[in-house]
Amino acid sequence: MPYILVLYYSRYGAVAKLANFIARGIESVSGIEARIRTVPPVAPSTEVAELAVPADGAVYVTLEDLQHCAGLALGSPTRFGNMAAPLKYFLDSTSGLWLNGNLVGKPASVFTSTASMHGGQETTLLSMMLPLLHQGMLLVGLPYSEPKLTTTLTGGTPYGVSHYAGPKSDNEISEEEKQLAMAAGKRLAEISLKLMPS
Repeated sequence: MPYILVLYYSRYGAVAKLANFIARGIESVSGIEARIRTVPPVAPSTEVAELAVPADGAVYVTLEDLQHCAGLALGSPTRFGNMAAPLKYFLDSTSGLWLNGNLVGKPASVFTSTASMHGGQETTLLSMMLPLLHQGMLLVGLPYSEPKLTTTLTGGTPYGVSHYAGPKSDNEISEEEKQLAMAAGKRLAEISLKLMPS
């Protein structure tokens, strides 16, 4: 069965929750499934290796997960208006896929969570789009035909799904954010199926 790779890094859990809502949207479309994966944290010290399998949550992504996906939903918390280092570290390892054109023509969307309302949601989403454009992927945003995009008082942008987590990362995902995440997953799944070679 074809799958959408829902790939994220989450420090305090908000991005992981968004990933699960996006996956629900994907799996509302028949004929495709969601494959949720994460990346290991990185640190200045490389003397201690991470376990090969995380103790809980999603398993770590492999290049094969990315290579064989029908589409990609990529998520990261905001770090000074940019994607988090662990996700960037993984993306930096994908040059083999780029050389072979493995991701060319596949649809992709992006999602994020921020501690402050104006903490760089849109620039973080844009930062994640850049390597996807280099890979030849087709970016799928959130159109204004989604009614919640114009009524949300928390997260939500036409660039992709977002969440306002608050300074202590204790804001639950709002109803609007949840609906937008599921709508984005559904849209990505539908477009992925249309773009798959017959």
